[in-house]
Amino acid sequence: MPDAAIMSAGAADPMLPRIARVRRRRRDGPEVWTLDVETDDPFAFAPGQFNMLTAFGVGEAPISMSGDATKPGLVHTIRAVGAVSAALTRLGPGDPIGVRGPFGVGWPMDGAASHDVVVVAGGLGLAPVRPALYRLLAERGRYGRVVLLYGTRSPDEILFRAELEEWRRRLDIQIEVTVDHAVGDWRGNVGVATTLISRARFDPLNTVAIVCGPEIMMRFAVTALRDAGVARESIYLSMERNMKCAIGLCGHCQFGPVFVCKDGPVFSYDRIGRLLSMREI
Repeated sequence: MPDAAIMSAGAADPMLPRIARVRRRRRDGPEVWTLDVETDDPFAFAPGQFNMLTAFGVGEAPISMSGDATKPGLVHTIRAVGAVSAALTRLGPGDPIGVRGPFGVGWPMDGAASHDVVVVAGGLGLAPVRPALYRLLAERGRYGRVVLLYGTRSPDEILFRAELEEWRRRLDIQIEVTVDHAVGDWRGNVGVATTLISRARFDPLNTVAIVCGPEIMMRFAVTALRDAGVARESIYLSMERNMKCAIGLCGHCQFGPVFVCKDGPVFSYDRIGRLLSMREI
């Protein structure tokens, strides 16, 4: 199904959660867990979209997809930072979970065809870009150079480590990983993810950039990408805001003139760049 069709599809009643069940739960980092979720009916989504997940009796939270869009079921990677997210991470095999979605605008996978693609991710931001990486690698011939630049605070917080090592062995993707603080036997890069952009191999005049992570990291990443020559309209960011209804009615996720839930979460930098420079918005 084309990305545009997937993005317009959703539950018959967008406010009514489907009842799904957790198939598997695994730990992917300190306070970070990944849930594999089974649904009774097919669930199509585009890389970059999100679901509203319900921990029954506790509440609902927006969580990005982190699995392969071509495979059945849903995968969500969640950090326990509040009551709802903590309750979601405690769910185990067989437990019910509510799912509303998919919602939002995803990464420009079709628009990136024939271009070099640079993915810059920070911390848990690797989870929302992982579906895009699956697509890039599955359809490798459609794209030019593919680069993943990933930064996290410490080596023990690196997500999907085994998968990163497997992808690096393919030899058709450049992967650079860095940490803020080297501990233990870490012998890799030290520093923030944005410092990796200068060593990445890509043609800035023919590049689409995918950026996801803490907002301050994304601001610096945009600056580094612009300094490298990447056009404003070719840089895409996934924004996080406090989403409640997911369909643009409640106003909780308003970001200037746009709503993150329905106009995003993925935006081109030329659309929201001015807003990123404003405080308290």
